[in-house]
Amino acid sequence: MQILAVTIDLDDTLWPVLPALERADRDLDDYLRQHCPEVARIWPIPQLRALRAQVAAERIDLAHDFTAQRYLTLQRAFDACGISEAPLDALWEVFAAARNSVELYPDALPALERLRNTWPVASLTNGNADLERIGLHLHFAHRICARDVGVAKPDARIFLAAAEKLGIAPENILHVGDDPELDVVGARDAGLRTAWINRAGHPWPGALGAAPDLDVCDLAALVEWLEKAV
Repeated sequence: MQILAVTIDLDDTLWPVLPALERADRDLDDYLRQHCPEVARIWPIPQLRALRAQVAAERIDLAHDFTAQRYLTLQRAFDACGISEAPLDALWEVFAAARNSVELYPDALPALERLRNTWPVASLTNGNADLERIGLHLHFAHRICARDVGVAKPDARIFLAAAEKLGIAPENILHVGDDPELDVVGARDAGLRTAWINRAGHPWPGALGAAPDLDVCDLAALVEWLEKAV
């Protein structure tokens, strides 16, 4: 296969996302305790997480927009406390600052530097990571986010939107990601080639159909394979 461009997932592909999300929840809780103590008392971290899950379940029309889900969650928390004027933008800024304070996998930055020297690279994510805040935006020719496209992985339309943005046929694009269903199955069904970043060395779940074109332990192995294939 001839690879002319690469799309790459962000969370849990370039960095582990859970530590950043947990830090964001703690920072948000600290802010509420300082500035909105009644809300903090009624909505500690576990309850606020449960409320967000409830919002996600009820508002499937927002399945592609994690930011809108969080805004709505916070508004509901304040409404439940009888406070109509919630400082949503300030709360989001607290959350976003911590959410984008990520620690890259050791192989991520060297791989991105090598990739962009040979191929146009586009980020393709369901999440709300901010590449400018993180400091990685210059490594990407394009940034495709579910929030902007209106659909989320594994929907084929987000992958086809990336192909259109890149100006390259899907069959000549390699999508790279950690999630078997969202990344591999989604990209495969859209006609892209697929690379599974399988850091834990799991067997491919056969129930998901054909295995990815490439199953590698990290991004360094991915780049080595790609450079040999050029």
